[in-house]
Amino acid sequence: MPTLLERPISERKTSSSGIENIIRKALKRHKTPLMLIRRSALEQQYFLFRRNLPQVGIYYAIKANPHLTIIKTFIRLGASFDVASATEMNLVLSLGAKPERIIFANPIKSIEDIKHARNRNVKFMVFDNEPELYKIAKHCPKATVLLRIKVGNVGSLVELSLKFGADPDQAVFLLKKAKQLGLNAAGISFHVGSQCTNAENYIEALEVTAAIFGQAKKEELDLNILDIGGGFPIRHFDDDTHPNFETIARQIRIELKRLFDKNVRVIAEPGRFLTGPAGTLITQVVGRTFRNNKNYYYLNDGIYGDFSGIVFDHCKYEFKTLRRGQKFLSTLAGPTCDSFDTISMSEELPELDVGNVIYVRNIGAYSSASADSKFNGFASAKIVMVD
Repeated sequence: MPTLLERPISERKTSSSGIENIIRKALKRHKTPLMLIRRSALEQQYFLFRRNLPQVGIYYAIKANPHLTIIKTFIRLGASFDVASATEMNLVLSLGAKPERIIFANPIKSIEDIKHARNRNVKFMVFDNEPELYKIAKHCPKATVLLRIKVGNVGSLVELSLKFGADPDQAVFLLKKAKQLGLNAAGISFHVGSQCTNAENYIEALEVTAAIFGQAKKEELDLNILDIGGGFPIRHFDDDTHPNFETIARQIRIELKRLFDKNVRVIAEPGRFLTGPAGTLITQVVGRTFRNNKNYYYLNDGIYGDFSGIVFDHCKYEFKTLRRGQKFLSTLAGPTCDSFDTISMSEELPELDVGNVIYVRNIGAYSSASADSKFNGFASAKIVMVD
């Protein structure tokens, strides 16, 4: 019997007719707004990553989607986890994750959360500045730490080096300081930015990191862990033409082999890549009008709900309907009383009536995780797991 890694993985997505059949079945049992998460897609993305980067350990960044069943799925598959707070840490531990399979990857942590990590035996952490080292050394002595460095984020949907990352020329100094404080200065971490479609970001980051490994060795620092972060891209639109994950992964493999000793442990923190393609959001039209020479459709989900990724994730989505026919320029708005709650000003859609469905695929990451279910009393989408 083939192992899980040997199973063939289709790179084709579920057909439009297939997903629409799933939507129709779901609508018979559940009210909208509704977020469908396909277990099969979670598994497919996990093994797609394993197949293309077999030497890289997976630490799922649960901020992308912390739904209990998603986390349980990745525990079952053998993943480790990237957490940013004590709350996230408690969640994955309560579901069965082992403390040694957790990285506390937020470079800035409260003293209370560091103490909590020590008490829960989570002692693998990231830092990017000297004051953070003093906090960790005092409240979680002998922790294993990675220094996060600043790297290029050109072409990424969300630039993350604006907020985090030490300058590379400070790396050896900070790692030596970590060692002096009694911490296990184990390696380097970087993040090329979310939804990165520019392979050069990874290549340049790996070259910079390899140079730091070389400098550290001269200073008798034995670095043995490399964290290449997340940012691996997915398709949000059917006709996306940006470089796909397989292309970028191939270049990462080449650079890892060229630049690093085979004994270096390499890990990554994928979030969007694992859960994004698994999610389909189903909404319905609750009102319509004709304004500014366009159809205006008001949906029962919006910017304050599961389309929050438009604001917080800078994401664009492809809107589809179950209705066919001639398409017209249309505006989509959410259900709240805030005019900011406008989802899109220019979508080509068929003529729709109240009750008709509009759905979005590849929306399983960040959308529901950053939704505010309290504003104006409108609940975000119910998450339902399907096969």
